[in-house]
Amino acid sequence: MTTMTDASVREFKMPDVGEGLTEAEILKWYVQVGDTVTDGQVVCEVETAKAAVELPIPYDGVVRDLRFPEGTTVDVGTSIIAIDVSGKAPAEAPAEAPEAPATATAAAAPAGDAAEKKPEGRQPVLVGYGVAASSTKRRPRKGPEVPVQQASAAVQTELNGHGAPPAPESRPLAKPPVRKLAKDLGVDLTTVIPSGPDGIITREDVHAAVTATEAPASVPAPAVTQAQAPVSVPAAPAASYDAARETRIPVKGVRKATAQAMVGSAFTAPHVTEFVTVDVTRTLKLVEDLKQDKDFTGLRVNPLLLIAKALLVAIKRNPDINASWDEANQEIVLKHYVNLGIAAATPRGLIVPNIKDAHTKTLPQLAQELGDLVTTAKEGRTSPTAMQGGTVTITNVGVFGVDTGTPILPPGESAILAVGAIKLQPWVHKGKVKPRQVTTLALSFDHRLIDGELGSKALADVAAILEQPKKLITWA
Repeated sequence: MTTMTDASVREFKMPDVGEGLTEAEILKWYVQVGDTVTDGQVVCEVETAKAAVELPIPYDGVVRDLRFPEGTTVDVGTSIIAIDVSGKAPAEAPAEAPEAPATATAAAAPAGDAAEKKPEGRQPVLVGYGVAASSTKRRPRKGPEVPVQQASAAVQTELNGHGAPPAPESRPLAKPPVRKLAKDLGVDLTTVIPSGPDGIITREDVHAAVTATEAPASVPAPAVTQAQAPVSVPAAPAASYDAARETRIPVKGVRKATAQAMVGSAFTAPHVTEFVTVDVTRTLKLVEDLKQDKDFTGLRVNPLLLIAKALLVAIKRNPDINASWDEANQEIVLKHYVNLGIAAATPRGLIVPNIKDAHTKTLPQLAQELGDLVTTAKEGRTSPTAMQGGTVTITNVGVFGVDTGTPILPPGESAILAVGAIKLQPWVHKGKVKPRQVTTLALSFDHRLIDGELGSKALADVAAILEQPKKLITWA
């Protein structure tokens, strides 16, 4: 019997594809058991808290096992796929799988085969290291588990049909947040009845288990004195909802990270938001002129390009606005570079990739970077690196037809500029009321390091440039 400790088997573990990420969800497998793979071949796509990333395998060989099904969230460092580097076809799994251990002692013998058929861990490929096969060991597991491979699923069905208990080393399927919830509430996951897809335990299952265990305990024991009387306390209803009238969407990946980041930012940085309404008629005319310029052939030229350039010029004139707050050392960290973040709405949620060293870019280069950033974000191919290290951000809520908003700072940044819809409005121009293209800008900033004067000057400079774009030449 071949085990996971064979020298010919390599375990590929989930890498930390970002900076300090702890988990990732397997979105799609591109290979199946028995497929031949080569070094550098992409085997799956995973979604982290920052982006969707394709993972290449660092081995040549044959796929022995896929540890987790699609849709499973896996901790960094857990094996997700086993590769037989000897090049031999995998052994017939169904012939060995039906052997169910009768006792906990006997379970130790087939533990290697069980490990081949059940989810395990990850292996960092992108960070360039692998783990020796002999170093991969499984921890003892408790409680029932729903296997993810079809062969193992058939075996489990057969065992359950005969009333045989699951292997004692198996482990209930639950995502890390659910496991933490169960631990906090003192719930043993082996006693919880799963209701999620593929037998995954959900948060509702854990809460239902708490209710079930608390209900009997909520009825007091008989009184020990005549002065006391037993009081019956009804059990709290289990968490439920009307599936025909409600839809529950698990918050994970990018959406989960965004929610956590926004809550953290809103309650740690004292936000101040200032507004200015500006005539951008000349800016729109300049956009049309640039579209005809041969230097911008093939590039995406729009108002956002000139707004981005205006913000970069305003930062140059007011450099102290480009900073961050160091809570640990109680210091203001001035940044002598601008990594310009652009908030982008994607099917996976809001992400904020940034243009590195945007302050060094020419206008055509900035147009190229903006176009690439937006295209990559919409296709879901933004890398974690592209979303790290931002200093100042622009969010264009005007594309949704709203006038403006009060944006929340991305963590670690000092300012974010919201751009509202550009609309034709009556405006006093050269002493007369005329129809002009007008928009409203909103600048939110961290009041710990940016006071009202500095924030107002920066916002006023952006407005002045958009009203008179020729200032780009004299101020840049």
